[in-house]
Amino acid sequence: MLVKVFGSAVYGVEATTITVEVNVASGIGYHLVGLPDNAVKESSYRITAALQNNKFKLPGKKIIINMAPADLRKEGSAYDLTFALGILAASGQIKAENISEYLIMGELSLDGSLQPIRGSLPIAIQAKKEGFKGFILPEQNAREAAIVSGLDVYGVNNITQVIDFFDRDLDLEKTVINTRETFFKSLDNLEHDFADVKGQESIKRCMEIAAAGGHNIILIGPPGAGKTMLAKRLPTILPPMTLQEALETTKIHSVAGRIRDNIGLMAQRPFRSPHHTISDVALVGGGAYPQPGEISLSHNGVLFLDELPEFKRGVLEVMRQPLEDREVTISRAKFTVTYPSSFMLVASMNPSPGGYFNDPGSPVTSSPYEMQRYLSKISGPLLDRIDIHIEVTPVPFEKLSEERKGESSIKIRERVTRAREIQTKRFEALEHIHYNAQMGPRQILEFCKLDDASKNLLKTAMERLNLSARAYDRILKVSRSIADLEGSEGVKGDHISEAIQYRSLDREGWLA
Repeated sequence: MLVKVFGSAVYGVEATTITVEVNVASGIGYHLVGLPDNAVKESSYRITAALQNNKFKLPGKKIIINMAPADLRKEGSAYDLTFALGILAASGQIKAENISEYLIMGELSLDGSLQPIRGSLPIAIQAKKEGFKGFILPEQNAREAAIVSGLDVYGVNNITQVIDFFDRDLDLEKTVINTRETFFKSLDNLEHDFADVKGQESIKRCMEIAAAGGHNIILIGPPGAGKTMLAKRLPTILPPMTLQEALETTKIHSVAGRIRDNIGLMAQRPFRSPHHTISDVALVGGGAYPQPGEISLSHNGVLFLDELPEFKRGVLEVMRQPLEDREVTISRAKFTVTYPSSFMLVASMNPSPGGYFNDPGSPVTSSPYEMQRYLSKISGPLLDRIDIHIEVTPVPFEKLSEERKGESSIKIRERVTRAREIQTKRFEALEHIHYNAQMGPRQILEFCKLDDASKNLLKTAMERLNLSARAYDRILKVSRSIADLEGSEGVKGDHISEAIQYRSLDREGWLA
C-alpha cells in the first residue's frame, strides 16, 4: 500500500515542501531514497524503538520511502515523525484517510516523545501558502509556528497523540496566539536600560546619534571604562521593530534553531557578541549545509565586536561586502542561499596593547612600534565603513557613587524614532536608502548642503586636526543625523563641530 505524507526542508530562510512516499509491499528491507543525509538515514533506528515502546511495530516487509523532489539534499532528524506516520498508515496499523491534509514534522526520542526542530516558522509560512489544513510539530516549536494566521498549528509531546488524532479522531489542542497583542506587549520589556549607566553623558549622546542615523560606531578606551555596558544598551534605543522586521528576524533565528522554547515572535532587536576567536564561516554563515552566521543573526539589530584588533584580519575583511550590501550570499555547486544581514556594527578596542594609552592616570607601557602594529590590524576599507569613532574614558568615583538615575532608554528611543521618521520621509523615493548612514556621494551633496561659515569651519578642522579624506563624507553624514535629532531643516555649524569630535581614529598619531 502506498501513502503520501508531507514534510518540509529549509534552504536559506525559505522552506520547500517535501512529499514523503511510503510504500509497504511483500519482501524484506528498508530503503530510504531521495538524497537523505546521515541524520535522515539513522531515523529507522529511532522509529523502530519509538514504535515498539508505544505498542506498534515496524512491519517485517519491504519498506520503500521516497523523499520528493529526489534531487534536493535532505538533512536533519525532523522527518522521524513524518516517516513513522507514513509507515503506520501504509502498513494498515492505523487509519489515516486525511493525513495528506497536514504537514507533519518532528524528531523522535526512543520512547516516542518529540524533540524540537529548526525552521518551524518558514515551514509554517510555506504550509499556509500551499493550502495545508494544519501543521503538526513538537510542542516546543508550536508558539513559533502559530505566528502564522490561517493555519491550524498543533503542538504535540508524543507520537501517540498524533496516532490517536488520525486513528481514533481524538482532538489535538490548537496553539493560538494573538501575534499583534503579544508583539506590542513585549516592545517595552527592556532587559538593559541606559538609566543604569553612571556618567558617560557624552558617550550616551554619541550612541543616540549613531542610533538615529544607523551609523556604525567604534568605542576606544581602557579596560573597565564601560564600552561593553554601553554597547549592550544600544538596541534598546533603536526604533521599535515593525511586525515585518520582527517576522524576518524570527525566521532567521528559527532556521538557526536559536529561538528559546515557547517564544513566539521576537519583539526585541537582537544583540550578538561573538568571541574574537570566531571563524569567518561562523561570522558570515556557510558550512557544508549552509547556516546563517552571526551577521545574519544580528539582522535588524546590533553586532558587537569586542576587542576588534584581536579578531583575525581575514575574519574582519569578509564583513566588508555584507556591510555594504546588507545581505550575504553563500554559493555551493548545486544551490545558492541568501541571508539578510542589515545590522549596526558596534566595535570596541583598547587604544594600545597595554590598554591605557589615553588614560591620563595610568602609565604608557607600549612602545610606538607596538601600538602601530596593534592598531594596523584594522584595515582602512573596514574603517571606511565605520562613521563614528569615540574615546571612552573611565568614570570618576563621584559619578559612580551617585544615586541619581540617568535618562531611560525609552525616552532616548522616542527622540531616535522621530529622527528616523524624518529620514524615512526624506528617502521614500529611494529604494535602497532608508537612513543617513546609507547615503552615497549624490545624496550627501543633495541633503547635506553647507553655508559658507560651516564650510570654513569644516575646512579649518580638517587642516588643523589633520583629518583624512575619508573623514569628510562621514562628518557630513553624522552632521545630518545630529540635525535630524534637533528637527533642523539644514546642517548648521554647531552640527558640523559636534560631528568633528567623533573622528578620533582619523587624527594624526592614531592610524598610519
